[in-house]
Amino acid sequence: MTPTVDDLRNEIREAVGRYERVESTAFTKEALAAICDAVEYDIDHQTLPPKPQMRAGILWKIDEREHDDPADAQRPFRKAELEAIAAVLRDE
Repeated sequence: MTPTVDDLRNEIREAVGRYERVESTAFTKEALAAICDAVEYDIDHQTLPPKPQMRAGILWKIDEREHDDPADAQRPFRKAELEAIAAVLRDE
């Protein structure tokens, strides 16, 4: 059976040391920051960047985007993006 978006989000959360969530929810800034660390996208942890910047950086670092322009990441990750992130984290 194909994992759902919620399953993928929770797999990613657990892979970066965050906790699984029962309810369906997008990533918090803290969870995105943990994913940034896992894919080696450098951010300032004192003042976390906006979510679109972190999403764009994550996608750029895993070769899903050619740049880290936050204008291209204004919405939460799509299922295909979550699958790509989970695959990269599984390979580590």
